[in-house]
Formats: sequence, structure tokens, C-alpha cells
Amino acid sequence: MADKNDSEKTIAEDLVVTKYKMAGDIVNRVLKEILQTCSAGASVREICEYGDKLLIEETSKVFKKEKDLKKGIAFPTCISVNNCICHFSPITSEPDLFLQIEDIVKIDLGAHIDGFIAVVAHTIVVKSSPEMVVQGRKSDVILAAYYASQAALRLLKPGIETYVITDTVGKICETYNCKPIEGMLSHQLKQFTIDGDKTIIQNPSDAQKKEHEKYVMEMHEVYAMDVLVSTGDGVGKEQNTRVTIFKKTDETYQLKLKASRMFYCEVSHKHGLMPFNLRTFEDEKKAKMAVVECVNHKLIEPFQVLYEKSNEYVAQFKFTVLLMPTGPHKITGIPFEQDLYSSQYSIETPELKALLSSSANPKSGKKKKKKAEKMIEDGKTELDLKNE
Repeated sequence: MADKNDSEKTIAEDLVVTKYKMAGDIVNRVLKEILQTCSAGASVREICEYGDKLLIEETSKVFKKEKDLKKGIAFPTCISVNNCICHFSPITSEPDLFLQIEDIVKIDLGAHIDGFIAVVAHTIVVKSSPEMVVQGRKSDVILAAYYASQAALRLLKPGIETYVITDTVGKICETYNCKPIEGMLSHQLKQFTIDGDKTIIQNPSDAQKKEHEKYVMEMHEVYAMDVLVSTGDGVGKEQNTRVTIFKKTDETYQLKLKASRMFYCEVSHKHGLMPFNLRTFEDEKKAKMAVVECVNHKLIEPFQVLYEKSNEYVAQFKFTVLLMPTGPHKITGIPFEQDLYSSQYSIETPELKALLSSSANPKSGKKKKKKAEKMIEDGKTELDLKNE
């Protein structure tokens, strides 16, 4: 992993920006490929395995001559369906899930080049036909999450305090009679660090408000903006689903069991500080047993599989943003067809409409101003992603 004595590399360096963009391009390509497989009857496990296979294949194609350069999966592929909030990526020995028509599907994944991380999440509905228009609460929650993420993108600028984003996300979700998932964090990204110190919290509880710090964003920082929204009360809970995704920490402890020591050594060698799925280990059964001692002594931390109530829906949009001198530069995320979602709710608050109609790329703002105003008149409050 990165030498702790090295000065921290940031996007002030062109090469670092290039590596972030390469990782972003890979993530976007893999996301598009995965979307093609999300059809009725598809196995969630097989989709997750396919996504991870693509991430490894695509990252292996770059910087081939630099043998010591680390690259690969920054976050294993997860497919979380309907009321499942996050981190569902079953291993072979656990129950699978098969997609059905009208399921809400959240795809979440990430890649890194030399430790520079790009992550993405996108929500779709499994449709009976491409022209099918999504309606009702499914549409409400997806539009709430999408517009909230787009508002957040426009606020991700140096000098902005993180709670400005927290409050704006909450207001947009309220418009659609939805709630952000309580306590979910968007993290600053650094080389080999997916969970940097600076965070943006959504829908904090009273206790979280007291504990969670406010941060001011600065130039040349990178963020993984993650918006998760529910039609329910917004409180995630664990169920019986086995945790399969973990991440090594900086803690130290002398493990007692030989199997745990071997497992931990393999984690350190293969994954470093990046999140990993237990299915990457040859013997899943041994890995399931060995990880327990590691987690108990905080050498490895789990990514819990969380759920809303069974009759609710959850949507997610996540993207990676570089805070550049020219403005926020979004390197992950694919177009979202809001025309295929119909809701009884719409954003009417003038300041929110103005924010959403502003350009996410200040350099091209003038060209898009008229188009944005026209979309507002037509009842839309967003620029199509492919035009950003």
C-alpha cells in the first residue's frame, strides 16, 4: 500500500486526475454492462460475480508496465433490491435472489487505479418493456434520490459547509414524501482510503447531530457523494442476511487462530485497505469462520446489509466528484431518463428549482442556461446527465 511517509497525492497533480478519470471510465463502463443483465429471472449473485469479474479485467488493462502499481476493485459489486438498502452481494453458500418485473434495483460498485478510487451507484426498475413508465411510490423515491443527488452535485464546492448539502437533500426528499436513510455518510476519498475523515451525513438523528462534525470542503478534494432515500421512515436495520463485504482497518492485534492469521495475511496482500467480498477466497467456508475473529478484534470491519420495512422502497445514486479549480468534476454516473418516471409530486421551491437548473459544470453554464429554464417551464428540474 501507499508509503505513509510519502506526501499526500491530490488532484492538484495531472497524473492523479488521470488515474481518477481512468478508474471512473472503467466504473461507468462496467455499470452499463451490468444494467444489461438486470432482467426478470436474473440471479443477483451471478450479476455481482459478473460485475467483479469485469472490474478486475478492465483495471488489469491499464498501467501494464508498472508491475508494482496496485489496481482493481475498490468496492465489490452489490445488487440491493426493493427494501434492501445496501451491501447485498451473496456468496455461493448463501441464499441467492432472482430479479422480478417492477423490482427496484440498486447497483453499487467501485474501482481504483493506484489507490485512486472511483465509485458509483445507480437505481433502475426491472421493466416489462423499455417504454414502461414507472409510477407511484417507486417513482417518487427514485426521483427524490436522483434530484437530491443532483442538488448535492451543484453544492459540492470549496467553501461549502457539509450540512448545507445535508439540509438540501432532506428538503428535496420531503417534497416527494420520502426520507433520506438516517445517518448514511458520503466520504471524502484519498489514495487507498475509501472512507476519508471528511463526511457528509444525511438525515442525522439528534444523537448523530451532536456527534457528527461539520466540515468545509476545500479545493482539490475528492468525494463519493452517496444519496440513499426511502419511502418509509428512513431507518435501516439488519436482518438475517450474512455480511459478505469487509474492509481491513488500521488496528493491530495478535490473532490466536492460525486460520484467522492466514486469512488476515491474504486480505492484506490481495486487498490492502480496499473493501472485499468473501467470495474472492478459495475456501468460502474457512473465510466465513476466519473473518469472525478478525471482526471481533476490529482488524476488519463489516459492511452490514441493511433493510427498510418490507413494504417500502429504497433508491440510491452515488457518484465521484473531483473539486477542481474549474468547478466540481463528476467522473462517475450515467444518464438517467427522468421522462420514464411519473410522480404526483414536483419541486416548486424557487431556490431548489434555481439550484437544479444551474449547470453542474460552470464552464459550460451559459450554453445551458436557456435549456435549463425551458426544462423548468416544462415541469422538469434537471439537466439530462449526458448533457453535463
